[in-house]
Amino acid sequence: MKPAPFDYLRAGSLREAHAALAAEGGDAAIIAGGQTLVPLLSMRMARPSVLVDIMHIDGLNGITVEDNAIRVGAAVRQAELLAWPELARHQPLLSEALPWVGHWQTRARGTVCGSVALADPSAELPLVLAALGGEVVLSSGKGHRVVKADDFFTGLMSTVRQDDELIEAVRFPCCRDGESFAFREFARRHGDFAIVACAAIVAGTKVRLAVGGVADRPVVQDFADASDDALAAFADGLDARDDLHASAAYRRDLVRRLGRATIEDAKCRA
Repeated sequence: MKPAPFDYLRAGSLREAHAALAAEGGDAAIIAGGQTLVPLLSMRMARPSVLVDIMHIDGLNGITVEDNAIRVGAAVRQAELLAWPELARHQPLLSEALPWVGHWQTRARGTVCGSVALADPSAELPLVLAALGGEVVLSSGKGHRVVKADDFFTGLMSTVRQDDELIEAVRFPCCRDGESFAFREFARRHGDFAIVACAAIVAGTKVRLAVGGVADRPVVQDFADASDDALAAFADGLDARDDLHASAAYRRDLVRRLGRATIEDAKCRA
């Protein structure tokens, strides 16, 4: 099947991109890596009137450390971030999770911000952003606003981004002294979307566990006592779903088992 007709704008500046989004509203679609959007266009599941290509805008392709956070611009591909020499030193959790994102072919084209924008509850990058308490930088012709990850994801592939806004960057907090991290994922094949993914952050007696693939968005829980009973209560309270890959009960059981293993991994690295 071929895409429905659309106009294409290769934006040369943020101002040009903002103007197009303001003019077209929900009928415009932003394209960067295109690893999700292009198949949706081909299947006519997405029918924008105009595609706004932001990959050639100056200033969107940088990886920098600012205010103790890794700032990743909207044009940075997943493979670029994974290859960044400073990644493991500044944020081990992100370094550990990135190889699980798709396959090397998709990472070579897909962008970090594009994965966050899609907000698939099984995707690794939204999970890590939520686990770390990261931020999303949104911009429009009206200006900028910064949204915490907890507030950005609102449901299944749903976010607070407005039709006239684009994600200009995301910010992953750098690791702090005394923190240790671990990431584990269960999927049908490596590179598939996770049936359950877990990210753990341990700092002394404090434990944070983030879970993806279960509810309609990443779920983050802080534990003062990460006992098996506490983990089981957390798993039981998740709004899990049934689909063709796994039942809700199976997902909750995976959270208990995979969550425990991930927490223990993080504790061993302390």
